Amino acid sequence: MTVQPIPASPSFIKNTEPMPGRTSAPDSVPLDLQGLTKRYAPGLPPVVDHLSLTAQPGELLTLLGPSGCGKTTTLRLIAGLERPDAGTVSIGGREMSAPFVPPERRGVGLVFQDYALFPHLSVLGNVLFGLQHLPRAQRLPRARETLALVGLTVFESRMPHQLSGGQQQRVALARALAPRPALLLLDEPFSNLDAQLRHSTRQEVRAILRHSGTTAILVTHDQEEALAFSDRLVLMRGGKAEQIGTPAEVYTRPATAFVANFLGRSNLLSGTADRFMARTALGIVPLVEAASGPVLVSVRPEHLAFTDDPAATEVTVLAREFRGRDATYTVRLAGGGAQELLVHDTTGLIRAEGEQARILVTQPARPVS
Repeated sequence: MTVQPIPASPSFIKNTEPMPGRTSAPDSVPLDLQGLTKRYAPGLPPVVDHLSLTAQPGELLTLLGPSGCGKTTTLRLIAGLERPDAGTVSIGGREMSAPFVPPERRGVGLVFQDYALFPHLSVLGNVLFGLQHLPRAQRLPRARETLALVGLTVFESRMPHQLSGGQQQRVALARALAPRPALLLLDEPFSNLDAQLRHSTRQEVRAILRHSGTTAILVTHDQEEALAFSDRLVLMRGGKAEQIGTPAEVYTRPATAFVANFLGRSNLLSGTADRFMARTALGIVPLVEAASGPVLVSVRPEHLAFTDDPAATEVTVLAREFRGRDATYTVRLAGGGAQELLVHDTTGLIRAEGEQARILVTQPARPVS
């Protein structure tokens, strides 16, 4: 698929009118949440608990977390499908909560995991459906411009059942983008695709959003997807933002043990810290930041390596996950300890279950709370 940028011709700009609920102020942010709170019944813990975050123009922001953490409810609150109990939702600089603005007047596009295409309408008909607010003469050019953006112009006369899953998802994306929303919300949009198609479709959708300059909020529980798709991610737990940052920041500098374990696997070791060193079951481990006293440190599996050094820590190999180019081993520390660790190995040397080996730490560990 060749992704084409949206034309910037004078006629195209002239045909673009502000959606209800949008502001034309150039310095307004697409989304601002302040103290957002939602309970589904009195007396129950909040599903979303005083959540505050801001999305910048053109940003791809991902809400990531386990089932029940509040990420989908947050998306529904933004869309206007749920009413908050407290806090505010501002889209394009305009307050949407008081008075409550209904979904159809928020200038927000929605893409769901089941595509929600109309089976009796063609590809073109599905995209045209969302353009009823435009004058009739502008609808067809706008629909075809958007189909060109997602690389589906040649399929405009086909019915949804005649398309692959990835193509159907791009039709759903085109339908959401055609009205020029202030914000695009994507709720697990790739979860119904097989692994290979999910990867390619995710790349295509990301490129389309980049070319269109659309601000998008993605909800997913898939860690790999969040890391690959996002400019920033919000890792949620219990309705709160556990950590917000770029994928690299959150992965390499987890603030808590939950973050370290959820976003990629991590080895958590108790120890005693003295400035930039900690004494642990792996011996003396360097730290990326100073700490003192009892400490819990995060060591990523890729920061452990097998070695022939007789001074390194002895382990027993318990299991191996082989993935072709690399493998992840589960090992148990020697000396009667029950602690198990993960070691990511790229050398290609196969180690058998039950084998005795030695490991060492190759990168400084990070203290976590």
